[in-house]
Amino acid sequence: MGTENLAFLGDQGRRILRLYHLYRLTIGLALVLLISSDLHDSLLQMSNPALFSNGAWLYLILNIIVSVLVQNPKRDLPVLGLALMDVILLSGLFYFAGGTPSGIGNLLIVAVAIANILLRGRVGFFVAAVAAIGLIYLTFYLSLSKPEAARQFVQAAALGTLCFAAALLVQGLTRRLQASEHLARQRAEDVANLEALNALILQRMRTGILVLDPQRQVLLANQGAQQLLEQPETGGMPLAEYCPDLLNRLQQWQSNPTLRPEPLKIGQSGPIVQPSFASLQHGEKRNTLVFLEDSSHIAQKAQQLKLASLGRLTASIAHEIRNPLGAISHAAQLLHESESLDAADRRLAQIIQDHSRRMNLVIENVLQLSRRRQAEPQLLDLKYWLHRFVSELRNTLAPQQSVHLEVIGSSLQTRMDPNQLTQVLTNLVQNGLRYSGLRHARAQVWLRLYRDPASDLPVVEVLDDGDGVATEQLQNIFEPFFTTESKGTGLGLYISRELCESNQARLDYRERPGGGSCFHIVFAHASKTG
Repeated sequence: MGTENLAFLGDQGRRILRLYHLYRLTIGLALVLLISSDLHDSLLQMSNPALFSNGAWLYLILNIIVSVLVQNPKRDLPVLGLALMDVILLSGLFYFAGGTPSGIGNLLIVAVAIANILLRGRVGFFVAAVAAIGLIYLTFYLSLSKPEAARQFVQAAALGTLCFAAALLVQGLTRRLQASEHLARQRAEDVANLEALNALILQRMRTGILVLDPQRQVLLANQGAQQLLEQPETGGMPLAEYCPDLLNRLQQWQSNPTLRPEPLKIGQSGPIVQPSFASLQHGEKRNTLVFLEDSSHIAQKAQQLKLASLGRLTASIAHEIRNPLGAISHAAQLLHESESLDAADRRLAQIIQDHSRRMNLVIENVLQLSRRRQAEPQLLDLKYWLHRFVSELRNTLAPQQSVHLEVIGSSLQTRMDPNQLTQVLTNLVQNGLRYSGLRHARAQVWLRLYRDPASDLPVVEVLDDGDGVATEQLQNIFEPFFTTESKGTGLGLYISRELCESNQARLDYRERPGGGSCFHIVFAHASKTG
């Protein structure tokens, strides 16, 4: 016999075994109380009252010992021994009590039924056979000493038949219960797997999802919502604590669900989020489902389409302007070289030349923007590439300018067009040196390369110690033609961000603690092909 014959292989089987112990102890205690009273002589026609009394005490004592020793059997042999002990002891009491009139045979049927709950197949039928054989043979031995016991054979045979019937019935019910339990367990596993899959899908969705209770506390927030709201932990928090603007949109929607909520901006450099709401009825509770869509991508695509059309228009205009602009610049140069001009007129001619050059620079940038070639990403080791870039850049710097490089970690790879990355970093470094030089005698820029612990993506930061960007200008610095300098074109940062996005990178501005600027570039995984 192996452990596969056990019908109980878990907590349910141990509970049944404990109930079986309690049942036997109850029977033993009842028998002891019966023989200790004055009723047993009149209730039972015992063949041997003394042996019955000793047997009752033996039944109680053995069951107390077995209940203590057999608590959590690992094999079926202790359970089989327990069942056979119970059948044998009850059969002895059946014999000592005078046979079938005593009613002890009914206890044998119950013992067989419980044994067939705990034991499977032929082992359970073996217990039933032992009980039936005990009933019939003990009735035969009883008839030898008491001839009137010969009339009990039919009842003993009926009790033996009931033992087998109880075994068949209990095993059939047990198999059905086990099949139902296995099916329920399988369904529970399927539901758990489906719930885990749904939770994984919710966490991986780019759309932010929040579930609010009637008190407007967050019950559920997926990873997309946490990233959009810039809150790593949102569970159990009131909505008013970390996003009052979203609470205002919710209140507006509850007042008039037909109105589309206005988009909101999370933080200074965060995305533009478009919220939408839906009621979620869960029993008697009415929760609120909040969807958060990052509308920055949609706005960006719309702006790209608009700028593409504007680029084609300005490119055609620029071609028409370059020729007369060249003539004006050439005439201003010749006029400036004339010896008949006084100092005031020479100054005016110089102004014409300066502004002609600036207009020509704007035209060149516009033409470059309209003719921008498709990115050709390559696998780059950013650590090696940045060392070479900084080394080449330092050869072109003025004596009062310096660039510092800090690299944290190794195996920092990405896919990006190296020429476009050179253009982006050159533009950012030159801007940083210019603003640093306005504040300090020695202009300095720091390049910092590391891996973002949250996203596991490589990051390059370009930092300077200038005055930084004013708060009211943060939302405009990446717009085309926006500049704070009289000689700037306002296209440098816009082109840099466009080049980054064409390589699946992201360029943002972050305030640097202690003053200065920090341009933050997050690169794509090296496995992405663009």
